[in-house]
Amino acid sequence: MTETLLDYEAEAAHYDRTRGGVPRAAAAAEAVLRLVPPGARTLLDLACGTGLVTERLTRPGLRVHGADAAHAMLRVAAARVPDRVVRADARRLPLPDASLDAVCAVWLLHLVPFTAEIVAEAARVLRPGGVLIATVDKDAAHDVGSDIDEILRPHRSAAAASDRAELIARHAVAHGLEPASGTRFTGHGQGATPRDTVRKLRAGHFASWFDGDTAASTTIAAALTALPDQDRPRDDPRYRLARFVRRR
Repeated sequence: MTETLLDYEAEAAHYDRTRGGVPRAAAAAEAVLRLVPPGARTLLDLACGTGLVTERLTRPGLRVHGADAAHAMLRVAAARVPDRVVRADARRLPLPDASLDAVCAVWLLHLVPFTAEIVAEAARVLRPGGVLIATVDKDAAHDVGSDIDEILRPHRSAAAASDRAELIARHAVAHGLEPASGTRFTGHGQGATPRDTVRKLRAGHFASWFDGDTAASTTIAAALTALPDQDRPRDDPRYRLARFVRRR
């Protein structure tokens, strides 16, 4: 997974602290486990990062492994889930066909342009009846109806999002995966503040949904700066987990 917006080798040292830490990871893991079939024995956590979610994917009888492309992330993950992480590209997993009961991809598909390849590879390694579980529509989840969102909404567009639910479903069906019921979970600690939203806007963090020019950025920043409670977090996002079942 090298074609991402961030340098995950550099991000590893502070990644968890800036992304909701244990509460967000625990909520994600609990939601994933709700979608893993009761009889599943093997689960692969794609783009496992520091392993904060991976180590919480625990259930009697379920063996969980993690894969990531970034050395620095894996060094942290290896301390959390010893002997169960591997360096691998999500498009080329070192696994035989039909070898897993479940694959999860939490906060991955919005980062890369090659989601079709990731879905195809997940389908390849899943056994009949196995499931792919993935976060979709991540950017949309951050619109919680706050005063910040009232300012940003006219400039939001999902057209370029690589994790659009309908797009991922199309990829899934093309590779023998049937859509099934999903779930949602809270992104604890991810509520936006006006001040930090201005910082992210100026730093280009919203490139996946904002295509405005410098003049538009300046206007938006001014409106955000005029909001009250500049450092008060608004509501946390509610992330969506989609599930797809490998045809038998």
